[in-house]
Amino acid sequence: MSMPNPGSIWETRYSGVDGFLYGTEPNDFLAETARSLTIGDVLCVADGEGRNGVFMAELGHRVTSVDLTQSGMDKAARLALDRGVDLSTVVADLGVYELGIECWDVVISIFAHMPPPVRRTLHANIVAALRPGGVLILEAYTPDQVGRGTGGPPSPELTMNLEALTEELAGLLFEHEHETNRSVVEGSGHTGEGAVVQVIARKPA
Repeated sequence: MSMPNPGSIWETRYSGVDGFLYGTEPNDFLAETARSLTIGDVLCVADGEGRNGVFMAELGHRVTSVDLTQSGMDKAARLALDRGVDLSTVVADLGVYELGIECWDVVISIFAHMPPPVRRTLHANIVAALRPGGVLILEAYTPDQVGRGTGGPPSPELTMNLEALTEELAGLLFEHEHETNRSVVEGSGHTGEGAVVQVIARKPA
């Protein structure tokens, strides 16, 4: 039996709701940490319907949002238009998408859950793509989230933890690293107590 195609699954999810599955406001952890960043070139990976990319654009950054789904990026473009900001959108598989070399000041990864081989490739590419002094802001669910019914992937292998992230993001200096439980209220997709890992990591200048 063939496995479901992730792109098809997410296209259906994003196109099957009238509004925004995860709301239009930015992730709380991102909102708490991003305001102190110097204005620059920002890449938002697995940006879904664009809420985090649009938020970064509202802060004045030059933002590119990448997602696997056309329906998600279409919503992102509409949200940017409604908010009066510029947002570049790219529909691409992050397992093969070329992030570039030392061309981003900030990379945002919020609940970017994917199979381990794809995730490891993406994280290595993020390290290479950040400019010296550039910053990664990441929040994801940990294995403890599975089964809670408040959002996140169904399988522990699709989640993240600090031990794995430390290995996958080798070359970055961790300025903040934390596993915790917190209330995550983001549209109908994430609602309730969540087990998360939070990272802020910088590429040495």
